[in-house]
Amino acid sequence: MQLSVVIPTYNEAENLPKLVSVLFSLPIQGLRILVVDDNSPDGTGQAADALAESHPARLSVMHRPGKMGLGTAYIQGFQKVLRDGAEAVCQMDADFSHPPELVLDLVNILQHCDLALGSRYVPGGSVDNTWPFWRKGLSAFGNFYARLILGLPVRDATGGFRVWRREALMGMPLERVRSNGYAFQVEMTYIACKLGYRIMEIPFYFADRKWGQSKMSFHIQREAAIRVWQLLFEYRALSPKPHQLDQSG
Repeated sequence: MQLSVVIPTYNEAENLPKLVSVLFSLPIQGLRILVVDDNSPDGTGQAADALAESHPARLSVMHRPGKMGLGTAYIQGFQKVLRDGAEAVCQMDADFSHPPELVLDLVNILQHCDLALGSRYVPGGSVDNTWPFWRKGLSAFGNFYARLILGLPVRDATGGFRVWRREALMGMPLERVRSNGYAFQVEMTYIACKLGYRIMEIPFYFADRKWGQSKMSFHIQREAAIRVWQLLFEYRALSPKPHQLDQSG
């Protein structure tokens, strides 16, 4: 299946060329990349344009006028690659927290599910071992909090390393999704579960970024805490829709 990788960027000039090189070295025929850049002041957009010139048939860039948020970056990116014919869509960070070599494993298990998740919280998964105790605790609690309130069956509801089948992503009501920080991942997970999508998780080690600065902030954490409760009411009428998984992959 033709895989498109959507990568939102903001100040990732150091990471992006390295990540693109690794992704294009994977044994995935026809892999394409869409970079969605929010007018990064460090020149990420220009670096992405240079990569697009080097890989004109495989990499494209969506330039946005400013820092508009993770959620809208992914939604606009998803809509574009689906219009362009993507049969599977990967979402991942640009900072190597999500190991690019694991993309192939996520694509392979997509033959048996609608959504493949890279998970920090299934056996074999973990977060950066250099993180202090409080940071590990905050990450685990945020995930537990979302799972408990929303009744989610997945172990890693807040992670952003995922591969979607085309049919599943097209069945998502993207026009209703309005979380615009890391709560976006929770909202997408909740909708997928409400729609009855088959979800599989594989473990991975979430490493802290080597270059650049983290985008996490108090505002993002506060939005996530509040949005979890709002989701209960916004999607209370959503129910599973008939869909059939193509076992041929």
